Amino acid sequence: MKLGTPLTASATKVMLLGSGELGKEVIIALQRFGVEVIAVDRYANAPGHQVAHRAHTIDMTDAVALKALIKQENPHFIVPEIEALNTDVLADVESEGLATVIPTVRAVQLTMNREGIRRLAAEELQLPVSPYAFARSEAELQAAIDGDVHAGKAGIGYPCFIKPTMSSSGKGQSRITQASEVKAAWDYAATGGRVNQGVVIVEGQIDFDYEITLLTVRAKNAAGETQTYFCEPIGHLQKNGDYVESWQPQKMTANALKAAQHVAKTITDSLGGLGLFGVELFVKNDQVWFSEVSPRPHDTGMVTMCSQRLSEFELHARAILGLPVDVSMKEAGASAVIYGAVESNNLQYDGLQAALNVPGSDVRLFGKPESFARRRMGVALATGKDTDEARARAKLAASLVKPSAASH
Repeated sequence: MKLGTPLTASATKVMLLGSGELGKEVIIALQRFGVEVIAVDRYANAPGHQVAHRAHTIDMTDAVALKALIKQENPHFIVPEIEALNTDVLADVESEGLATVIPTVRAVQLTMNREGIRRLAAEELQLPVSPYAFARSEAELQAAIDGDVHAGKAGIGYPCFIKPTMSSSGKGQSRITQASEVKAAWDYAATGGRVNQGVVIVEGQIDFDYEITLLTVRAKNAAGETQTYFCEPIGHLQKNGDYVESWQPQKMTANALKAAQHVAKTITDSLGGLGLFGVELFVKNDQVWFSEVSPRPHDTGMVTMCSQRLSEFELHARAILGLPVDVSMKEAGASAVIYGAVESNNLQYDGLQAALNVPGSDVRLFGKPESFARRRMGVALATGKDTDEARARAKLAASLVKPSAASH
C-alpha cells in the first residue's frame, strides 16, 4: 500500500469515530506514518481532538450529521472507537465503497451490542460462555434469574451480573446476590448504557481463577495474506466492571493459553477485517470461557505502552494500513489507573516528579477537559523483573499523582 503526505492531495486519510485516550494513541501511531487523521467525538477538546489534524464534535448517533461529515472529509478508512454510533450509516458507507470501515461494519454492529456478540459466540460458533439470558423488562429479568421449576427450566440464579447490552467501562453493570436487588439493577442497566436499547443481559457468575485480555491482531503477512497474531496474555483487576490494574504477561498453563488462542481466533476470524481486537476471557486451570470482544485497542492493553516493542495502538495502526506487525514483548509491565478524584473542568496534577522517580515508571495524562471522581484521567505504567514488581511500581506511581481542582 502507498501512503501519501498529510494535508496534500496524496494524503491517506483516517477518520476516528470516538477520540478518547485510546483513540489519541491510535492517532499518534497513525501520524508517525504520515497519515492525515480526523478525530470525531461527542464532546469538544476530547484527548484525540488535541493531536489530530482536524477535529469535529457531533452526535455520532445522528445519521444525517454523521453521513454529512463523512462525505465532507472523504476518508479512506473509518475507525470506530466507541459504541455510540449510527452503524446504519457505516453500512451505507461500506456498501457504497466510500471508505473501509475497520475492521468491518458487521464486526462493529455485533460487538457494540452484547446480545449480538453473545449469540454469535455461544449459539453460532459454539464457544464456551457463562450462563446468560436477555430481558426486556424487570419481570423478564426476575424470571430469567429464577427459572421455571414447573417447565423444568433452570434459572441463572445468584450471584449474577446485570449489564446493559450496550455500554463500556462498567457503566450500568451490577453484581447482585438476592431478589431484593433486582429492581435497582434493572433500573441502573436500563439507564446506564451508551444507547438505551431497553434490553439487559444477565450472566451467571463463573468460578474462575483469573481473567485476561488476549490482544489478537489480524494483519497482512509478508505474502500479503491475512494472518492472526497474539500478544502475550494480559491479566487485569476490575472494580465495578471497570479496569483499575493490568499486567503482562499473565501466567497461564500451556493448555489454557492454547484454548484462549483458539477462542480468540475463532471469534476474530468470524468478525473478519484487519486490526487489533481485545478478547476478554475467563480462565480456570486449563478451562477458558469467552466473555467479550472489542474490535479496537482495549483499556487493559495500555500496559503494552511499556511492555511490548510495539504498543497495541501501534499494532492497530499498522494492521489498518496493511503493514507488518511485531507482537513481541520487551519486559514484564503493568498499568494502574489514575482517577480524577474531584469534579472539575479545570484540573491540575501534582506529584508527577515523585511518580516518575519510581524505578521503571512512566505516566500518561489523557488531557480530558472535565474530571469526575471516578473518571479515568491518566494511567501509570511501570516495568520490572517480573509482573509482581511491575504492579507494585505502577500502583505506587499512580498513587503519587494527585489531581485537584485548580484555584483559577
